[in-house]
Amino acid sequence: MGSRFEIRLGGSGGQGIILMGIILAEAIGIYDGKCVAQTQSYGPEARGGSSKSEVIVSDEEIDYPKAMKPDLLLVMNQKSCDDFYHDLKPEGVLIVDSTFVTQLPTTKAYQIPFTRIAREKFKREVVANIIALGALAQLTSVVSHKAIEAVLARVPKGTEKLNRDALKAGIVAAKRAQKEQMKAESLQEISEEDLLES
Repeated sequence: MGSRFEIRLGGSGGQGIILMGIILAEAIGIYDGKCVAQTQSYGPEARGGSSKSEVIVSDEEIDYPKAMKPDLLLVMNQKSCDDFYHDLKPEGVLIVDSTFVTQLPTTKAYQIPFTRIAREKFKREVVANIIALGALAQLTSVVSHKAIEAVLARVPKGTEKLNRDALKAGIVAAKRAQKEQMKAESLQEISEEDLLES
């Protein structure tokens, strides 16, 4: 990782986007020992309005706390994907909740149905954000699994196992998405080679 790594998380109010940013920043800053800044913004609606959280990670002191050109964009709804994708660096990582994001701006996106997994596996949509954090930890080296697990120790009493299991489900889903992405990329390479040969 370079000296500055920018993360933007986007979704709707009620999806836990702000909490994701706080957990991520705490895990990276306290447990992984990096410099970190976390900012957030959201609409006036309690639920359903736009919500955004940004986490800046650096080995050095952070001079500007907002993401200018994110290295990583994780979006939980279509509107956030549409609004924020153009800011993503060309080589940046895009992770989407495929439950709600169906129109992708690129083929190089990790598509994971965070909300569907939360509904079907846990019967609680509220853990979709923790599933997404597990996937983010698996798909990038920006935060360690150990650091995320340490922060999850602070969840409300009685929900520890649910949140740990949701984190693990995100890691498993991300591993599956990595395999699918590699397979798609190799198929694309094969078809490009066929075109060159003909």
